[in-house]
Amino acid sequence: MQMNEISFGAAQPVDGYGPGFFRVGGRAVEGTLCLAMEGALAWGGLEDEEPLVALAGDVDVLFIGTGPEMAPLPRSLRSRLEDAGIGIEVMSTPSACRTYNVLLGEGRRVALAALPV
Repeated sequence: MQMNEISFGAAQPVDGYGPGFFRVGGRAVEGTLCLAMEGALAWGGLEDEEPLVALAGDVDVLFIGTGPEMAPLPRSLRSRLEDAGIGIEVMSTPSACRTYNVLLGEGRRVALAALPV
């Protein structure tokens, strides 16, 4: 089997996560996490819509991790993201982190917004 190293370019994958934190680029990020091509962005959770809507035009798909279990998005957030033309995939945070990393490694225009587990 041939192994190939993945290059993420300037973007950073999620290295790991645990109770209340994420590890990105070797450093711990406490609380919620929003990652885009330019790096980690300030995001206050599902009620903080503006940073996610601002990703319009820069990403094709936004993966939203809703914590340890998949949960529905607030209706207003879903509507604003859809109106902005952002594709959204809602899943548990562990699944969202893994999927984000895979597609980021493929060079896709993706972002991640995740609640801690």
